[in-house]
Amino acid sequence: MTPPTHVLLLCWRDTGHPQGGGSETYLERVGAEMVARGIEVTYLTAAYPDAARQERRDGIRFVRVGGRITVYPRALALLVAGRLGRGPLAGRAPDAIVDTQNGVPFFATLTRVAPTVVLVHHCHREQWPVAGRALGRLGWFIESRISPWIHRRSRYVTVSAPSRRELAQLGVDETRIDVIRNGLDPVPAQVRTSAAATPPRLCVLSRLVPHKQVEHALTVVADLRRTGVDVALDVIGDGWWSDELRTAATERGVDEAVTFHGHVDEVTKHEILARARVHLMPSRKEGWGLAVMEAAQHGVPTIGYRSSAGLAESIDDGQTGLLVDSIDEFTSAARKLVEDSDESRRLGEAAQAKSRHYSWSVTGAQMLNVLGAVSRR
Repeated sequence: MTPPTHVLLLCWRDTGHPQGGGSETYLERVGAEMVARGIEVTYLTAAYPDAARQERRDGIRFVRVGGRITVYPRALALLVAGRLGRGPLAGRAPDAIVDTQNGVPFFATLTRVAPTVVLVHHCHREQWPVAGRALGRLGWFIESRISPWIHRRSRYVTVSAPSRRELAQLGVDETRIDVIRNGLDPVPAQVRTSAAATPPRLCVLSRLVPHKQVEHALTVVADLRRTGVDVALDVIGDGWWSDELRTAATERGVDEAVTFHGHVDEVTKHEILARARVHLMPSRKEGWGLAVMEAAQHGVPTIGYRSSAGLAESIDDGQTGLLVDSIDEFTSAARKLVEDSDESRRLGEAAQAKSRHYSWSVTGAQMLNVLGAVSRR
């Protein structure tokens, strides 16, 4: 196996995008690990307001074209133009391409520029209805039928065993699917730890979009406070659903108990996580749940839905956190961990121990092994 010298990463967003999240973090951190190993990395993604068309960050060269939808055809056009010696990809063809399928892929394999590995965090069956009935049906048809057929000879990478099973159910041969789990950055040295907060604080770390179901966390807080359990909630993150969530907090009568922090820096994020009693992750679907491990670094256990797929692997039910099947169970689980500090501490300590097994260095090395196996070099 010969490692590639140039890898092209395709993704519709990067972490600087207003709606960037864990999927983009995964790709960028893997790219940075490749750069550290002497590999040239180009990240082709969509443009957004105030973003440079080209820049270099963490050694990765970012090239931005198009918007939410137009980035797909424009990225393919750049790949073809590069073969013809034109555009920002001219004169430096990649040895391997990582095509991130966030619902739909770029179909870079059709350009035959380089061997393609398809990166899928999870399948989007439950999320497509948000796009509207017609577009949702089209999107799911592309994801579930067209993409598996086009990529019938491609290698896949996903981030958890449940996501691997989802891909297999769509007809992808399991022998072509590698599971490479999320890594984890060390807690910044500047983070200041503080005494346990009073009243106990719950926390949500998430993009604010409908399928993350942050409304369920607001319902949990409202139900607990209605029955005399004094709790507060910190919401870290932002997104286009933010206004609806603020309205929902007011409607539930918990707006004074909920703090919407928006986007924060890494130090602030970890300081908010560190003072939480419990991390809530009511997302409808997750490939893995990077926020689970970030909370775990501070000994904070997570409650999430068993049906969300990836959380069934990042949370060891009853050991590092709790998995539930309904909003009523979610509230009961939160009540249990708020009122029983010994139990939340037991779960948190086990979660913290589990978090020590993950690093971006290992994740990057595993991805490089896959790319080396398919690289045209």
